[in-house]
Amino acid sequence: MQAVSAGDTAWMLTSTALVIMMTIPGLALFYAGMVRRKNVLSTMVQSFGICCIASLIWMICGYSLAFSTGTSWIGGTTRFFLNGLADHFHNGLDSAFVLGEGSAEPVTMTIPESVFLTFQMSFSIIAPAIITGAFAERIKFSALCLFTVLWGILVYAPVAHWVWSPDGWIAGLGAVDFAGGTVVHINAGIAGLVCAIMIGKRTGFKRKDLSPHNLAYAIIGAALLWVGWFGFNAGSAFGANGRAGLAMLTTQIAAASGGVSWMLLEWWYNKKPTALGIISGAVSGLVGITPAAGFVLPSGALWIGLISGAVCFGSVSIAKRKLGYDDSLDAFGIHGVGGIVGAVLTGVLAYGPLSATKANPEGTIGGLKQLISQVETVGVVIIWCVVMTAVIVFCIDRTIGMRVTRDEELEGLDMTQHGERLN
Repeated sequence: MQAVSAGDTAWMLTSTALVIMMTIPGLALFYAGMVRRKNVLSTMVQSFGICCIASLIWMICGYSLAFSTGTSWIGGTTRFFLNGLADHFHNGLDSAFVLGEGSAEPVTMTIPESVFLTFQMSFSIIAPAIITGAFAERIKFSALCLFTVLWGILVYAPVAHWVWSPDGWIAGLGAVDFAGGTVVHINAGIAGLVCAIMIGKRTGFKRKDLSPHNLAYAIIGAALLWVGWFGFNAGSAFGANGRAGLAMLTTQIAAASGGVSWMLLEWWYNKKPTALGIISGAVSGLVGITPAAGFVLPSGALWIGLISGAVCFGSVSIAKRKLGYDDSLDAFGIHGVGGIVGAVLTGVLAYGPLSATKANPEGTIGGLKQLISQVETVGVVIIWCVVMTAVIVFCIDRTIGMRVTRDEELEGLDMTQHGERLN
């Protein structure tokens, strides 16, 4: 059994903390700053509640379904409740483990399994938290709790297994997703769009003032997301190494170029560059680079950021208005659209030597073959997410109901769902 690397473990512990920070307080503040005053607390509690619920689901069954050796479609049940974790402790020391042990292409890690599974847990937390932006200001908290459980088991865990497990069928196609552009952002963004359409628009949508209560919160939240994203992307190298350094660099460049891209387009289209626009552009660039961070050169990251910022701006500022759906905080417009852009561009801009190994000396090279694999993966994930999310929302709505009443919505979710308010 290979011993753990102290340096790799230290970096992954840090990365895990950074990714959890992205949800609480990062996403919580980002979203809370964009809703009305009467819904600020409930919006933050949604992120906090999901952090608690998703963590337990990951421990009970999510990790096993996503990463234990099973079929190409789903992991096994052998690691439910993290059964067998202690098998990697020898003489009181945690040894490295083999991901996909027993599969055709196992991967020997240099970190303890406890660190790996907690890092992956942080991804399973932020994915459903992103979705809440699509139906902000109108969802029952009880329905959200049940949705988090079902979506984490039926949507997130299978997709994570397909893409990231050594025996996952999408991984077998040659498609790549360095840090979650498909598993987290496309998955969450598409689910958000389905929820927004099925739950319906906010009361007063396009008729009343639904403008943000406190954009300062949103700016602080976006800043926390930006910093936390270094753990999200550079941590996905699973070690303190050159690829982690590259992922950090490409992440910074894409965030910056995404912010500039959105800012300039908004300046031209609406005559003023807004604070909300600049931070939305930066997040768009961060989303876009996520699947590509360890596969592209800095020049590729620049293009991904610029294109992601521009396409997401068009989705949020033009397409959403014309199509009329109420994606309250642009979960789909930024995460879904940005994730698609990044996944597809990975197939174009990937530079082979960055991912070359002894088993694959050429690495992942951008070209028609890789582009087709990326597009196929995006299409499959969208179809699965649309169908399963729609089934989940339908079932919850027919049982306990998804949406608060009109009177509760008008009063605000802070009071009606939690009995508290900002003073």
